[in-house]
Amino acid sequence: KMVDPTLAEMGKNLNEAMKMLEDNQRKVEEENEKKYARKDIPGPLQGSGQDMVSILQLVQNLMHGEEEEETSQSYRLQNLGEQGHMALLGHSLAAYISVLDRERLRKLTTRILSDTTLWLCRLFRYENGSAYYHEDDREGLLKICRLVIHTRYEDYTLEGFNVLSTKQPVIYISSAARTGLGQALCNQLGLPLSCVCRVPCNTMFGSQHQMDVALLDRLIKDDVEFGKLPLLLVANAGTPGAGHTDKLGRLKELCEQYKMWLHVEGVNLATLALGYVSSSVLAATKCDSMTLTLGSWLGLPAVPAVTLYRHEDPSLSLAAGLTSSQPVEKLRALPLWLSLQYLGHDGIVERIKHASQLSQRLLENLKNLDFIKTSVEDELSSPVVVFKFFQEYSNRDQTSHAAQASTIQHPIISNERHIYDTFNQWLGEQLAQLVPASGVDVVELEDEGTCVRFSPLMTSAVLGTEIQDIDYLVDCLKMKIPVLTSTLQLREEFEQEVRRTVGLLYIEDLAWPGLGVVRYNYHSDEKNDDKQEKELEKINIELLKKLNELESDLTFSLGPEFGGQKNCVYIGMVTEDLDVSELVETIAATGREIEENSRLLENMTEVVRKGIQEAQLQLQKANEERLLEEGLLRQIPVVGSVLNWFSPFQASPKGRTFNLTAGSLESTESMYVSKAQGTGSTPPPTPTSSLAKQRLPGQKAFKRSLRSSDGFSETSSISHCDDLDKLDQRPPNLSPGQEQGPLEMERAEEQKEVVQAKTDTEDIHSDKSPPDCTKVEDEASQR
Repeated sequence: KMVDPTLAEMGKNLNEAMKMLEDNQRKVEEENEKKYARKDIPGPLQGSGQDMVSILQLVQNLMHGEEEEETSQSYRLQNLGEQGHMALLGHSLAAYISVLDRERLRKLTTRILSDTTLWLCRLFRYENGSAYYHEDDREGLLKICRLVIHTRYEDYTLEGFNVLSTKQPVIYISSAARTGLGQALCNQLGLPLSCVCRVPCNTMFGSQHQMDVALLDRLIKDDVEFGKLPLLLVANAGTPGAGHTDKLGRLKELCEQYKMWLHVEGVNLATLALGYVSSSVLAATKCDSMTLTLGSWLGLPAVPAVTLYRHEDPSLSLAAGLTSSQPVEKLRALPLWLSLQYLGHDGIVERIKHASQLSQRLLENLKNLDFIKTSVEDELSSPVVVFKFFQEYSNRDQTSHAAQASTIQHPIISNERHIYDTFNQWLGEQLAQLVPASGVDVVELEDEGTCVRFSPLMTSAVLGTEIQDIDYLVDCLKMKIPVLTSTLQLREEFEQEVRRTVGLLYIEDLAWPGLGVVRYNYHSDEKNDDKQEKELEKINIELLKKLNELESDLTFSLGPEFGGQKNCVYIGMVTEDLDVSELVETIAATGREIEENSRLLENMTEVVRKGIQEAQLQLQKANEERLLEEGLLRQIPVVGSVLNWFSPFQASPKGRTFNLTAGSLESTESMYVSKAQGTGSTPPPTPTSSLAKQRLPGQKAFKRSLRSSDGFSETSSISHCDDLDKLDQRPPNLSPGQEQGPLEMERAEEQKEVVQAKTDTEDIHSDKSPPDCTKVEDEASQR
């Protein structure tokens, strides 16, 4: 068909226009898509991805972080060694092996799991055992509890918790076990907290951290009488706090009597790999299950914990989750499989033996130190050493102390307990800071209170602790003991001195490791409490600043960030040569000076304000008087200028000056007359306070000065006036009880006349200046 050229041209233009519009729309959509990508997707995911170098650099920056964290992190990493690298390699290999075909993967995982289980059972003397590998060290005990529930309740698989309601299960845990263990088990098992029974430790006989077997027997009998089912007992071969071991032999007999399951955990289980094992720990090999934490014992990163157990029914183990049919689950043992092969039997035993030797080395040194009390179960083979600073009551009345001890909750005994806890907390923090390679930490025990714990089996393999680190730890402890003893002895003296001093208030803070806490009281008659509180804060902050400016070995601070008293000065640890009276006197004098300066500034501010008001009134009055004297015509601009030109007005200037000392306005007429500024009163001298006693060169503040035999004493010098008085009383070299003869009296009179003549002569030549006492004494002695 013939197409109209006009229509054809119109259609062509329309197609081009539509194409242009579609292209523009497409560009807008692409731009919006790019904006969306840049706005909502994180930076590292933009584009086509990052290269390996950039990703590793990002990981390195995240690992090291701040500069202060870089040192500690790199210190831990450099002690991993090749055995640590083998453990890390195991995780990578586990991910790589998981992509194998199912049959090959099953054979490989079975071999790894069986080898590792066999090696661990042989190493730790646990024959015919099975193993469960888990990341959380509490997960093994959790699965054991499920296994026992399936074993003791036959219909549990079908009816679930309904079976438990007929006979409530009971899990017995020592009171010395780690905190929150019973609650964690109940939460995971879906049991009420009443299913957990905490067994107290011995209080009369034996160790204070061992489970009371007789009391446990009575608790089990009571539960049986109430229709409950004793299910499981968790014992310790090395308590988390003090490292003590329960009486595992007797506990095993008790569990067999009541058909209970015995589970053991603790750091002392590591010694089962040694050639010599104490009988108390060796009894753990007869228990039903035990949990081993090989990662901390051998210094292996990210290796799983292992729970060894004995049970004959594999179906119940599968139901409880102790075994799995998934091959990937069995690859958890691969890092441990590689690390154990790399270390070998000798390497494993050597690491555990080295940790025990470190404990023995520290324990031997602690026995020779005074004021150090140890709490060790077996001094021959204990891998955990717990010690604390403790000072006997040698300077106190033993009878009164015994009477106080008879009262359980006596406030004095309670205060002393808190003070020792505070001091030992400070001691543990200082030792951990000075010797970080030792791995010491602070632990709270129920009977001993706050103690310092050294558990090398948990730290030495990772930190690389050596014998020289223990020797350095002992040296640091020797340096801290005199500071602790002197501070403890001077606390009472400091309290008495502060209570006797006017203007100071002693604040009792048992949680402060130092000499004590003092507050300067601000005396004011005003009833505004907020204003007094602000003034008190201002004075004590200024007092703290002044004390820190003094050259002394003491540390003054505002106290801890949380829990401390407000508006107080906290004084840290001190040495035995501290002069407590001088310290308290200096604090009081400095506080008074700051208060006086503050009041003087307030008074001066008020005086200046009143003086300004008075000056304004006088200026206004002077202007009115000048207006009356000059007249009204002189105030008109043009008329006043002409009138002043024909008849000048002579006015005497009247100036005013403000005297800060007198606090009043004064006339400047005398200034114009004498051409010099004069004041009506003399300003009083600035009061000065002697904050510290005169010290020898190089001696710091608040130190007791040691007098030497040939030293020059200030009190030995005699003034000229005193010399004349003594010459009037008796001649030199004459004892108080000796009588004066005629010859001695003549010599005394002659000496007195010579001294007086010399004095008169010097007064004449020096224009009535005071005599030189040294010259008079020298000439008198020569005479």
